[in-house]
Amino acid sequence: MNRRQWLAALAAVALMLGAAGVLARLKAAQRLGAPGIKTSPIPGSTRLNILLPEDVLGYVSEPVETPEEVLTALPPDTSFGQRRYRAADGFETALNVVLMGGDRTSIHKPQFCLTGAGWHIDQTSRQRVRIYRPQPYDLPVVKIVASREAAVAGQTQTWRGVYVYWFVCDGAISGEPSGFERMWWMARELLRTGVLQRWAYVTCFSVCPPGREEETFKRMQRFIALAVPEFQLVPKPAPAGPTPVSTP
Repeated sequence: MNRRQWLAALAAVALMLGAAGVLARLKAAQRLGAPGIKTSPIPGSTRLNILLPEDVLGYVSEPVETPEEVLTALPPDTSFGQRRYRAADGFETALNVVLMGGDRTSIHKPQFCLTGAGWHIDQTSRQRVRIYRPQPYDLPVVKIVASREAAVAGQTQTWRGVYVYWFVCDGAISGEPSGFERMWWMARELLRTGVLQRWAYVTCFSVCPPGREEETFKRMQRFIALAVPEFQLVPKPAPAGPTPVSTP
Protein backbone atom coordinates (compact mmCIF):
# COMPACT_ATOMS: atom_id res chain seq x y z
CA MET A 1 0.00 0.00 0.00
CA ASN A 2 1.50 3.35 -1.04
CA ARG A 3 1.44 6.61 0.90
CA ARG A 4 -1.68 7.96 -0.85
CA GLN A 5 -3.63 4.79 -0.07
CA TRP A 6 -2.53 4.95 3.58
CA LEU A 7 -3.74 8.55 3.85
CA ALA A 8 -7.09 7.68 2.23
CA ALA A 9 -7.52 4.76 4.64
CA LEU A 10 -6.69 6.92 7.66
CA ALA A 11 -9.11 9.61 6.49
CA ALA A 12 -11.86 7.02 6.09
CA VAL A 13 -11.23 5.67 9.60
CA ALA A 14 -11.26 9.20 11.01
CA LEU A 15 -14.59 9.93 9.31
CA MET A 16 -16.14 6.73 10.65
CA LEU A 17 -14.90 7.44 14.16
CA GLY A 18 -16.19 10.99 13.95
CA ALA A 19 -19.60 9.84 12.70
CA ALA A 20 -19.76 7.24 15.46
CA GLY A 21 -18.98 9.92 18.03
CA VAL A 22 -21.70 12.22 16.70
CA LEU A 23 -24.24 9.40 16.71
CA ALA A 24 -23.28 8.42 20.26
CA ARG A 25 -23.73 12.01 21.47
CA LEU A 26 -27.08 12.29 19.69
CA LYS A 27 -28.29 9.05 21.23
CA ALA A 28 -27.22 10.13 24.71
CA ALA A 29 -29.01 13.47 24.37
CA GLN A 30 -32.12 12.37 22.47
CA ARG A 31 -35.60 12.65 23.92
CA LEU A 32 -38.51 10.51 22.85
CA GLY A 33 -41.32 12.49 21.26
CA ALA A 34 -44.99 12.29 22.11
CA PRO A 35 -47.19 9.79 20.24
CA GLY A 36 -49.67 11.00 17.63
CA ILE A 37 -52.39 8.66 18.93
CA LYS A 38 -54.39 8.37 22.14
CA THR A 39 -52.78 6.18 24.80
CA SER A 40 -52.92 5.48 28.51
CA PRO A 41 -50.23 4.02 30.79
CA ILE A 42 -50.15 0.35 31.77
CA PRO A 43 -49.11 0.06 35.44
CA GLY A 44 -45.78 -1.69 35.82
CA SER A 45 -45.10 -1.83 32.08
CA THR A 46 -43.04 0.14 29.56
CA ARG A 47 -45.83 -0.43 27.03
CA LEU A 48 -48.84 1.85 26.58
CA ASN A 49 -52.49 1.01 26.14
CA ILE A 50 -53.64 2.21 22.70
CA LEU A 51 -57.16 3.60 22.88
CA LEU A 52 -59.00 2.41 19.78
CA PRO A 53 -62.72 3.25 19.50
CA GLU A 54 -65.23 0.55 20.41
CA ASP A 55 -68.11 1.99 18.35
CA VAL A 56 -67.63 2.98 14.70
CA LEU A 57 -70.59 3.06 12.30
CA GLY A 58 -72.54 0.91 14.75
CA TYR A 59 -70.26 -2.07 14.02
CA VAL A 60 -69.83 -4.71 16.72
CA SER A 61 -66.18 -4.70 17.81
CA GLU A 62 -63.88 -6.77 19.96
CA PRO A 63 -60.25 -6.39 21.03
CA VAL A 64 -57.69 -8.78 19.54
CA GLU A 65 -54.80 -10.05 21.65
CA THR A 66 -51.29 -9.54 20.27
CA PRO A 67 -49.61 -12.93 19.66
CA GLU A 68 -46.81 -13.79 22.08
CA GLU A 69 -44.34 -14.28 19.23
CA VAL A 70 -44.96 -10.68 18.12
CA LEU A 71 -44.49 -9.36 21.67
CA THR A 72 -41.15 -11.14 22.02
CA ALA A 73 -39.91 -10.36 18.49
CA LEU A 74 -40.16 -6.56 18.81
CA PRO A 75 -38.48 -4.24 21.38
CA PRO A 76 -40.04 -4.49 24.87
CA ASP A 77 -41.31 -0.90 24.87
CA THR A 78 -43.34 -1.41 21.66
CA SER A 79 -47.07 -0.87 22.20
CA PHE A 80 -49.90 -2.61 20.36
CA GLY A 81 -53.60 -2.11 19.82
CA GLN A 82 -56.00 -4.06 17.63
CA ARG A 83 -59.77 -4.36 17.29
CA ARG A 84 -61.93 -6.32 14.87
CA TYR A 85 -65.14 -4.65 13.62
CA ARG A 86 -68.16 -6.39 12.07
CA ALA A 87 -71.15 -4.79 10.33
CA ALA A 88 -74.67 -6.21 10.44
CA ASP A 89 -74.33 -7.45 6.83
CA GLY A 90 -71.18 -9.44 7.65
CA PHE A 91 -68.56 -6.96 6.40
CA GLU A 92 -65.44 -7.08 8.61
CA THR A 93 -62.36 -4.94 9.01
CA ALA A 94 -59.47 -4.99 11.46
CA LEU A 95 -57.83 -1.84 12.83
CA ASN A 96 -54.29 -2.29 14.13
CA VAL A 97 -51.70 0.08 15.62
CA VAL A 98 -48.03 -0.56 16.44
CA LEU A 99 -46.38 2.27 18.41
CA MET A 100 -42.61 2.45 18.72
CA GLY A 101 -40.78 3.32 21.91
CA GLY A 102 -37.14 4.34 22.10
CA ASP A 103 -36.13 1.75 19.50
CA ARG A 104 -37.20 2.62 15.96
CA THR A 105 -36.87 -1.02 14.82
CA SER A 106 -40.42 -1.50 16.17
CA ILE A 107 -41.60 0.01 12.86
CA HIS A 108 -40.85 -2.01 9.73
CA LYS A 109 -42.08 -2.22 6.15
CA PRO A 110 -45.71 -3.41 6.08
CA GLN A 111 -45.01 -5.57 3.04
CA PHE A 112 -43.03 -7.96 5.27
CA CYS A 113 -46.11 -8.64 7.40
CA LEU A 114 -48.32 -9.44 4.43
CA THR A 115 -45.92 -11.72 2.58
CA GLY A 116 -44.98 -13.42 5.85
CA ALA A 117 -48.66 -14.24 6.38
CA GLY A 118 -48.89 -15.89 2.95
CA TRP A 119 -50.34 -12.99 0.93
CA HIS A 120 -49.06 -12.12 -2.55
CA ILE A 121 -48.96 -8.38 -3.21
CA ASP A 122 -50.65 -7.57 -6.52
CA GLN A 123 -50.90 -3.79 -6.46
CA THR A 124 -49.65 -0.85 -4.39
CA SER A 125 -50.92 2.72 -4.75
CA ARG A 126 -51.02 5.99 -2.86
CA GLN A 127 -54.49 7.15 -1.88
CA ARG A 128 -56.16 9.76 0.30
CA VAL A 129 -59.03 9.42 2.73
CA ARG A 130 -61.09 12.53 3.45
CA ILE A 131 -61.33 13.19 7.19
CA TYR A 132 -63.74 15.82 8.51
CA ARG A 133 -62.76 16.11 12.17
CA PRO A 134 -61.25 17.95 13.99
CA GLN A 135 -61.12 19.89 10.70
CA PRO A 136 -61.32 18.73 7.08
CA TYR A 137 -58.10 17.29 5.64
CA ASP A 138 -56.91 14.48 3.36
CA LEU A 139 -55.23 11.59 5.18
CA PRO A 140 -52.41 10.17 3.01
CA VAL A 141 -52.48 6.35 2.96
CA VAL A 142 -50.97 3.45 1.07
CA LYS A 143 -53.40 0.92 -0.40
CA ILE A 144 -52.24 -2.63 -1.09
CA VAL A 145 -54.33 -5.22 -2.91
CA ALA A 146 -53.09 -8.74 -2.21
CA SER A 147 -54.26 -12.27 -2.99
CA ARG A 148 -54.16 -15.60 -1.23
CA GLU A 149 -55.54 -19.07 -1.80
CA ALA A 150 -57.38 -20.81 1.03
CA ALA A 151 -59.29 -24.04 1.35
CA VAL A 152 -63.02 -23.62 2.01
CA ALA A 153 -65.26 -26.69 2.34
CA GLY A 154 -62.57 -28.80 0.72
CA GLN A 155 -62.14 -26.48 -2.27
CA THR A 156 -59.35 -24.00 -2.94
CA GLN A 157 -60.59 -20.43 -3.38
CA THR A 158 -58.78 -17.18 -4.14
CA TRP A 159 -59.36 -14.26 -1.79
CA ARG A 160 -58.34 -10.64 -2.03
CA GLY A 161 -56.98 -8.61 0.85
CA VAL A 162 -57.31 -4.82 0.88
CA TYR A 163 -54.65 -3.42 3.20
CA VAL A 164 -54.55 0.30 3.99
CA TYR A 165 -51.80 1.82 6.12
CA TRP A 166 -50.12 5.06 7.16
CA PHE A 167 -47.69 6.36 9.80
CA VAL A 168 -48.35 9.10 12.34
CA CYS A 169 -46.35 10.84 15.06
CA ASP A 170 -46.81 14.07 16.99
CA GLY A 171 -47.17 16.70 14.27
CA ALA A 172 -46.64 14.53 11.16
CA ILE A 173 -48.41 11.95 8.98
CA SER A 174 -46.76 9.88 6.24
CA GLY A 175 -48.44 7.73 3.61
CA GLU A 176 -45.48 6.96 1.36
CA PRO A 177 -44.68 3.33 0.38
CA SER A 178 -40.86 3.36 0.46
CA GLY A 179 -40.59 4.66 4.04
CA PHE A 180 -37.95 7.19 2.95
CA GLU A 181 -40.12 10.20 3.81
CA ARG A 182 -40.67 9.01 7.39
CA MET A 183 -36.99 8.10 7.89
CA TRP A 184 -35.87 11.48 6.52
CA TRP A 185 -38.23 13.37 8.81
CA MET A 186 -37.06 11.32 11.78
CA ALA A 187 -33.37 11.98 11.08
CA ARG A 188 -33.97 15.69 10.43
CA GLU A 189 -35.94 16.15 13.66
CA LEU A 190 -33.33 14.29 15.68
CA LEU A 191 -30.51 16.44 14.31
CA ARG A 192 -32.42 19.72 14.71
CA THR A 193 -34.03 19.23 18.11
CA GLY A 194 -32.68 16.05 19.69
CA VAL A 195 -36.22 14.60 19.67
CA LEU A 196 -36.77 11.08 18.37
CA GLN A 197 -40.18 11.12 16.71
CA ARG A 198 -42.45 8.42 18.16
CA TRP A 199 -44.06 6.92 15.09
CA ALA A 200 -47.13 4.70 15.06
CA TYR A 201 -47.90 2.34 12.20
CA VAL A 202 -51.66 2.18 11.59
CA THR A 203 -53.35 -0.44 9.39
CA CYS A 204 -56.86 -1.29 8.30
CA PHE A 205 -57.40 -4.68 6.66
CA SER A 206 -60.39 -6.39 5.01
CA VAL A 207 -60.79 -9.57 2.97
CA CYS A 208 -63.17 -9.92 0.01
CA PRO A 209 -63.84 -12.13 -3.03
CA PRO A 210 -62.11 -11.22 -6.32
CA GLY A 211 -63.85 -8.38 -8.15
CA ARG A 212 -65.05 -6.60 -5.00
CA GLU A 213 -61.80 -4.83 -4.13
CA GLU A 214 -63.00 -1.33 -5.01
CA GLU A 215 -66.30 -1.75 -3.19
CA THR A 216 -64.41 -3.00 -0.13
CA PHE A 217 -61.97 -0.10 -0.26
CA LYS A 218 -64.82 2.43 -0.36
CA ARG A 219 -66.35 0.88 2.77
CA MET A 220 -62.95 1.00 4.43
CA GLN A 221 -62.56 4.67 3.50
CA ARG A 222 -65.85 5.47 5.21
CA PHE A 223 -64.83 3.46 8.27
CA ILE A 224 -61.40 5.14 8.48
CA ALA A 225 -62.95 8.61 8.09
CA LEU A 226 -65.05 8.06 11.21
CA ALA A 227 -62.56 6.00 13.25
CA VAL A 228 -59.44 8.16 12.85
CA PRO A 229 -60.68 11.24 14.78
CA GLU A 230 -61.49 8.95 17.72
CA PHE A 231 -57.90 7.80 18.31
CA GLN A 232 -55.52 9.95 16.25
CA LEU A 233 -54.27 13.26 17.67
CA VAL A 234 -52.89 14.68 14.43
CA PRO A 235 -53.72 17.22 13.15
CA LYS A 236 -54.67 19.16 16.24
CA PRO A 237 -57.90 21.18 16.16
CA ALA A 238 -57.52 24.49 14.37
CA PRO A 239 -57.35 27.47 16.71
CA ALA A 240 -60.51 29.49 17.02
CA GLY A 241 -60.47 32.64 14.97
CA PRO A 242 -61.24 36.14 16.29
CA THR A 243 -64.82 36.85 17.20
CA PRO A 244 -66.46 38.89 14.44
CA VAL A 245 -67.34 42.44 15.42
CA SER A 246 -70.65 43.67 14.14
CA THR A 247 -70.86 47.18 12.76
CA PRO A 248 -73.87 49.48 12.95
